[in-house]
Amino acid sequence: MKLWEKGIPTDQKIDLFTVGNDRELDLVLAKYDALGSIAHAKMLGKINILTEKETTDLVLALEDILAQIRQGNFTIEDTFEDVHSKIEYLLTEKLGEAGKKIHTARSRNDQVLVDIHLYLKEEITSVKKLTKELFDLLILLSKKHENVILPGYTHLQIAMPSSFGMWFSAYAELLIDDMVLLNAAQKIVDQNPLGSAAGYGSSFPIDRTFTTQELGFSVLKYNSVAAQMSRGKAEKTVSFAFSGLAATLSKLAMDVCLYMSQNFNFISLPNHLTTGSSIMPHKKNPDVFELIRAKCNKIQALPYEITLLTNNLPSGYHRDFQLLKEGLFPAIQNLKSCLEIACFSLKDIQVNTTILDDKKYDYLFTVDNLNELVQQGIPFRDAYKIIATQIEDGNYEPSKKTLHTHEGSINNLCLEEIVLKMESFFLRH
Repeated sequence: MKLWEKGIPTDQKIDLFTVGNDRELDLVLAKYDALGSIAHAKMLGKINILTEKETTDLVLALEDILAQIRQGNFTIEDTFEDVHSKIEYLLTEKLGEAGKKIHTARSRNDQVLVDIHLYLKEEITSVKKLTKELFDLLILLSKKHENVILPGYTHLQIAMPSSFGMWFSAYAELLIDDMVLLNAAQKIVDQNPLGSAAGYGSSFPIDRTFTTQELGFSVLKYNSVAAQMSRGKAEKTVSFAFSGLAATLSKLAMDVCLYMSQNFNFISLPNHLTTGSSIMPHKKNPDVFELIRAKCNKIQALPYEITLLTNNLPSGYHRDFQLLKEGLFPAIQNLKSCLEIACFSLKDIQVNTTILDDKKYDYLFTVDNLNELVQQGIPFRDAYKIIATQIEDGNYEPSKKTLHTHEGSINNLCLEEIVLKMESFFLRH
């Protein structure tokens, strides 16, 4: 069944090529298509296109379909083009003429639009919750290991003293920036496009404010052409927000992989979180974090994939948009799984408290010791030369006491302020 069918058969090769894997991907949207249809049916009843009985029958039938979807009993057989045609078929089979009326004042275009907006709105909420869970864990780890020194590196050369408290809370605060972008993306998708039909509205006196309220959108996407042009733009906006979060996770994963290597030996993971080698019995590989890194790097490519799919398309609908789901839907699930497994693994991370026993880390404290000389009245350039000469002559003996008092330094992490900042953005819609 095709919603656009006119009784003229289409070549099977064309069907296979144009439908692709849309049936499988549309299962993700089935719940939202049913919800959109319920709101649309109620609206058609409100404006007297449907009788009261037709409206009641359609809503009850759609609620039954919604229950099947939620129970995992809904399928889209290959005799149907997509989720929309399957749901309309079920309604017509059950209700006859009333089922045929569900598509009144609506196009498949704005069905897809409302489905995707509802889906993305809900998925962003899920991603925000998982992001907050990771944030909370990182803050907990920061407090737990606040005073354990961790070597800081620049150019992959030993640089200055950091701490595990600073490392964990650094990634926690970066997640706040990601939360800001997630909030912005959520505002973009929290606009109701239903009623734009094929992109140019309808001659029926539909009530779009009613469906906006019924579907829980914050606002209406008023201009019908603008609503249609949100296809692709909404997906790209969300993909940029997800890409920013993926970049944070990828960098964190890279640090974990690096710090677990024997050359650094800053952290370790218990055996149940690592994998071994088929021939090297000593191996404890951080496969989880390598896969987080790889999956998140793939997600960071998504905005450019969507850009290339949609770039320079004129206004109006184009079948190109169908391919947006192929990259976006798996990326969302991968991002959520990366957040979940990062939380699961990091809660058992073990930090090395004896890193400074290695003499090469004495050089971490050259800047601090130089600054002590400056505070004693020695000009900075002279103090620099004194410490440099001690190093060259092999006479440098570091003072390893750190007195970093400014906001955000290793001895003043401002964890409470970071938590308050996250709370302010997490609670925003």
